[in-house]
Amino acid sequence: MPDHTTHPLSLIRRGISLPPAGWVLAAILAFYVLAGLFGRDPWKGEDAIHIGTAWHMLSYSDWLSPDLAGRAFHEPPLYYWSAALTGKLFGWLLPLHEAMRLASGIWVALALTGLYYAGRELYGQDSAAASPLLLAGCAGLLFHAHDAQPMLIGLAAYAGTLGALAAIGRRPRLTGVFYGIAIAGCLLGTGIAPTLPLLAIAPLAWWLSPDRPKALQTLLVGLVIAGLLILPWPALLLYFEPARFHGWLATELAPLKTPFSPGGAGRFLSMLPWFAFPALPLAAWTLWTRRKAISAAPQLLPLVFLLITLLLLALAYRPREIPALLMLPPLALLATPGALTLRRGAANAFDWFAMMTFSLFVGLVWLCWSAMALGWPAKLATRVTILRPGFIGHLDGFALLIGLAATFWWAWLIVTAPRSPYRSLTHWTLGFTTLWLLATTLILPWFDYGKSYRPVAQAIARALPDDHGCLAERGLTDAQRASLAYFVGIEPASFDTPAGKSCDWLLVGGDTKRELAAPGGHWTKVWEGSRPGDRKEKFRLLQR
Repeated sequence: MPDHTTHPLSLIRRGISLPPAGWVLAAILAFYVLAGLFGRDPWKGEDAIHIGTAWHMLSYSDWLSPDLAGRAFHEPPLYYWSAALTGKLFGWLLPLHEAMRLASGIWVALALTGLYYAGRELYGQDSAAASPLLLAGCAGLLFHAHDAQPMLIGLAAYAGTLGALAAIGRRPRLTGVFYGIAIAGCLLGTGIAPTLPLLAIAPLAWWLSPDRPKALQTLLVGLVIAGLLILPWPALLLYFEPARFHGWLATELAPLKTPFSPGGAGRFLSMLPWFAFPALPLAAWTLWTRRKAISAAPQLLPLVFLLITLLLLALAYRPREIPALLMLPPLALLATPGALTLRRGAANAFDWFAMMTFSLFVGLVWLCWSAMALGWPAKLATRVTILRPGFIGHLDGFALLIGLAATFWWAWLIVTAPRSPYRSLTHWTLGFTTLWLLATTLILPWFDYGKSYRPVAQAIARALPDDHGCLAERGLTDAQRASLAYFVGIEPASFDTPAGKSCDWLLVGGDTKRELAAPGGHWTKVWEGSRPGDRKEKFRLLQR
C-alpha cells in the first residue's frame, strides 16, 4: 500500500502541531516580532523622537548622554545604545531608521522569551508556549511593539524578572544573574521609577520559595550584578557632564514626588479591557478557577507584581498607553492557566470569534488596497485621496506577493489547526499578526504618506539657502525637531534662548494664527506648509 502520509496533500492537511514548541514556536514569535518593523519612515510621535535621538548618538558619536536634535534629552541611554548599534550593524542593508528600529524587535523578542520561561517554571512545559502567545496577542503591545520605544526594554525587564523569580531557589546563581540583568536593563533603559516594582516583588518571591536560603542567594547575586552593571554610566556622566547628570536625576525623581492618584489608577485600569485583551478576561478566569489556591506562587507572584506595577503607574505616570505596557507581562502570565482551561463552549466561541474577526479584517485590508492601488471601488478610492491629498497609489509587486502569501497562510492555518486548548489562542495571536503584516505591507504607503514628516522637512530644506546660517524654532514638538534632524540634518536652536533670538531665520509651528504669528520685529514669510492631509499642524519659515 502506498504511504499516504508522504503525499503532498497529506502534508498540507497535517498543519502545525499544537502546542507549538521548538522551532515552530520560535518561527511564530519571530513572525510577530518582525511584522511591521520595515518599509516605513519614522512616524510622528514617539517613533520619530527615539529614532532621531539614536541617530544623533550614532552620527555625533556622543555615546554618554542622549541628545534630541542637539539638545540635552534627560533619558536613560540603553535604548539609544541598542538602536545606534543595530543601525551601525545593519545600516548597509536597510534604511538607517529601519536598522535602528530592529532594536525594538530584539527587546520584544527578549520579553517573549522571558515570559516563556516564567510560564514553564510556574505552570509546566505544556503550558509554557501560552504565556508568550498571550503577551503577543495583547492589542496594546501590537500597536507599540514595532515602534522605536524605550519602554520595550521595561517590558523585557519585567518578563525577565518574572522568569528569574519564578525559578528562584533553583539554580540560584544563574537566576540571580538574569534577575540582576533585568534590574540593570530596566533602570538604564526606562529609568528609576519603572525599576522599583522589580525590587518590591523580591521579598514576596523569597517568601514563596520552597528553599529560602537559595532564594536569598538568588536575590543577593541579582542585586550585586545589577549594581555592577548600573553604576558605571551615572558615575561617568557625573564625572564628565555633571550638569547632565543632575538634570537626568531631577527628571527621574520628579514623578516620585507627586502625590498618589487613585483616579490615575482607575484610568489605567479602564484601558485594560481593550489594551490587554484577551489576557484580561483569561486572567480573571484563572483567578476564579484557582481561587482556593490563590496564595500559591503560580497565582500570587504575577498577581502581586501586577498590583505593584499598577500602584507605580498611578504614582509616577500620566494615564497613557506607553507606560501601561508594563502591566502586560504579569497579566499575560496570570492568564496562562485560564487560556488552557476554558470550557469547551467558551473555547469554541473564542476560536470562532478570532477566525471570523480577523478574516473579516483581512478582507477589508484587501479592499482598501484595491481602492488605493487599483482605484476600485471608486467611492473608496476617492475617499483615500481626500484623506491624503496628493497621494498616488501604485501596484507594488513585492508587497502584493507578501500579502498573498500571508493571506493563504492564514487560510491554511484556519483549515489545518488541530483541536487543542491552544487552538483559539494560536488563531488569535497569529490572526492579529497576519492582519498587522497585511496592513503594514499593502496599505503602508498610504499611512506613511500622512504620518511622516519627511515631505515637510525636505520642503523646509529646499526653502533655506545653502548659506542660511543660524536657524531658530518656536513651537516645534520633540517629534518635529527630531524629524528635521534625521531627514535633513537641521537642528534649530530655541528662539527663547539668546542664541536663538540672534538668528535671522525662524521656523514656527502651531495650530492657530496666534501660534504661527511672527515675533516682534520685521519678518518675511518665505515658506508655509504642512504634512499631507493634516489640517491642524502648520509650519512657517520666516526671514528677518
